[in-house]
Amino acid sequence: MAGPTRQTRRVILAGLIGTSLEWYDFFLYTTAATLVFPKLFFPSLDPFTATLASLTTNAVAFVARPLGGIVFGHFGDRVGRKSVLVVTLLVMGVSTFLIGVLPGYASVGVAAPVLLALLRFVQGLGLGGEWGGAVIMSLEHGDGRRRGFNASWPQVGVPAGYVLATGLLTILSFAQSDAAFLAWGWRVPFLLSGALVFVGLWVRLRIAESPLFAEVEQHGAKARMPLLEVLRTHPRALLSAFTARIGVDVAFYTFTAYIIVYLTQQLGLPRSYALNAVLIGSALQLGLIPLFGALSDRVGRRPVYLAGVVAAALWVFAFFPLLDTRSFPLIALAAVVALVTHAAMYGPQAAFIAELFSTRLRYSGASMGYQVAGVVGGALAPIIALQLFETYRSTVAVSVYVVAALAVTAVGLAIAPETRGLDLAAGPGASAARPRNGVPGQVGPFA
Repeated sequence: MAGPTRQTRRVILAGLIGTSLEWYDFFLYTTAATLVFPKLFFPSLDPFTATLASLTTNAVAFVARPLGGIVFGHFGDRVGRKSVLVVTLLVMGVSTFLIGVLPGYASVGVAAPVLLALLRFVQGLGLGGEWGGAVIMSLEHGDGRRRGFNASWPQVGVPAGYVLATGLLTILSFAQSDAAFLAWGWRVPFLLSGALVFVGLWVRLRIAESPLFAEVEQHGAKARMPLLEVLRTHPRALLSAFTARIGVDVAFYTFTAYIIVYLTQQLGLPRSYALNAVLIGSALQLGLIPLFGALSDRVGRRPVYLAGVVAAALWVFAFFPLLDTRSFPLIALAAVVALVTHAAMYGPQAAFIAELFSTRLRYSGASMGYQVAGVVGGALAPIIALQLFETYRSTVAVSVYVVAALAVTAVGLAIAPETRGLDLAAGPGASAARPRNGVPGQVGPFA
């Protein structure tokens, strides 16, 4: 199998760096929403209600992500992938920097949480457009036999962003008193985003446009209204992308966000237990996600994905009992194995979803299916888990919820065809598939 070209490596690097910065910004907020924001922006509420309110502002970003996917997906299919990726990075970087200078409730009253929610909404817009572009650029460059591996690298941005964000917050919280960290220390990582975004921009401005998009553009085959055409021609692909993602999101945010709330509020353990446990698991994911992506190039997207679904559904019933031991080694084991199961799902996910859509509609279709699922999955998962435990006083209810979501994902995989080996070029010289009605890039499993 031929190795990646220099341009392909550059595109993969640009996708990895950009998505790492985007997820760094995103996870800064998610972590701060459980550790800092309840006290800073909702000080008049009791701890449970304040945490719930803070997590609700966190969920605002998930509502914005489909809108970002629609807007940026439209321009990604009309103008090009590269230009949109530059804009999404700027949108996320600026909004994150502004959160770092936002005054608290004590200074401006109710305007503080309102502005916080507004900036979180803008973050969601940026991330909603980022994922599709980064994955598609990596997918559409290079050897078609390595698409699972290539497309998995933007997915590595998730654990990379988490490690960077949580690592900085952890160092600052250890190096400072609680009062100093609450007063200004938490702001430092947010302000750093303003400098880091220039690194991402420098890398992204040096990459070439997707060759498949350039071919569609050359033939004058761009869709006038990509989203409407996706809804008309790819409804089953959208359904599959949507359902295949829900359980992955629910499991991930239970394993990485709700764990912080559970360990600190229910078990009374130091926040470092949760942060360090997830940090270790996320560090391992840096290598595991591309490994599972490469495995999907050999055995198929669906078998690898489904193995992760089954493993996560089984492990969630061991996850909480291990947390209940209050032993850090066992808590770390719970988080590490949980994130291994997530890596098995997340590695092939990018290629699986993107390959469901034809080239001329890929940005809009993949972004819409992926981001809408985030509202139902990731946005609500920590809130539902919090409420389930509060109602039933048992983690079994939370585990059943995770398994139910993973069952939805299994259905999404069942209704989709295997996309490994599909010819995405569908232009002159394509051998594995033929263009539909003579239009390049129109081949897809549901086209």
